[in-house]
Amino acid sequence: MRIVESEGEFVAALEGAKREAKNAFGNDKVLLEKYIVNPRHIEVQLVSDGQGNHFHFFERECSIQRRYQKVIEETPSVALDEKLREKMCSSAVSIAKGINYLGAGTIEFILSPDNSFYFLEMNTRLQVEHPVTEMVTGFDLVELQIKAAQGEAFPFSQSDITQSGYSIEMRIYAEDPDNDFLPSIGKVSRVGEHAEEDARLDSGFESGNYVSIKYDPMLAKLIVHASTRDEAIDKAIRALNSYTFSGVKTNRDYLRRILKHPKFKEGDIHTHFIKDYENDLGKVEKSDDEKAMLIAAALVGELPEYNGAWTGISNFRNV
Repeated sequence: MRIVESEGEFVAALEGAKREAKNAFGNDKVLLEKYIVNPRHIEVQLVSDGQGNHFHFFERECSIQRRYQKVIEETPSVALDEKLREKMCSSAVSIAKGINYLGAGTIEFILSPDNSFYFLEMNTRLQVEHPVTEMVTGFDLVELQIKAAQGEAFPFSQSDITQSGYSIEMRIYAEDPDNDFLPSIGKVSRVGEHAEEDARLDSGFESGNYVSIKYDPMLAKLIVHASTRDEAIDKAIRALNSYTFSGVKTNRDYLRRILKHPKFKEGDIHTHFIKDYENDLGKVEKSDDEKAMLIAAALVGELPEYNGAWTGISNFRNV
């Protein structure tokens, strides 16, 4: 892939791309596409039932990415007004109708700063970030997908699908953002909990599990919902503070830095956000008090679960 900034760069970039394609695939044909500077990544959730009816469940903002992998997702997008939202969602539904789609899927678009949007791809499955859509619409997308596969018609119309509030999802990875995002492996001594309302942790790990380098480093998805975007951001930060994964390094602190960044709070984001604000998102040295709290939290995480006085006694005999 080559980005051509000027006419003088075109021939060399084309020749380079053709050589790479020929070596990798045995075919030197290449595609030319318009390059959008500072785009947003907007996707529309679709579910088509078993009787040929197609529905959208609004959009998701997926612009916070690192190396083209999504890190934080939210809905609704602050970049869309009602007119643009309707246009993008209607376009997505038209694609589903055009291929007689069945089941859950996602149409992904690139949104330019002038609000022009371009088709990127279709994912013919439920995506990692689907819970934010469930949070704001109240629909269980997994259940709908199963009903569609069984050939059922959905007992609702498009007008019955509405959005309420804001939802944010954060992907928690076993990696060290302050050490070039190196993978972190080891035993998860304790998975934290909290009592935050309208927050959910989707995870395949629990206390005592081992994180191996052989698998994807994502430990969990943390999803929150609130009435406003500002409230959702604050709730997300609080939830990240509580949902610890003691024993391995994670990107929890890095996620907090993104959520606290002024540009993120303003909604002024794009797919190059993490790269452009790399210095702002770098490691922040902790105070002595913060270090003491982290040490105490780590020690608590290593303690065995307390189930009463007698369970802590070992090798006890009554002679």
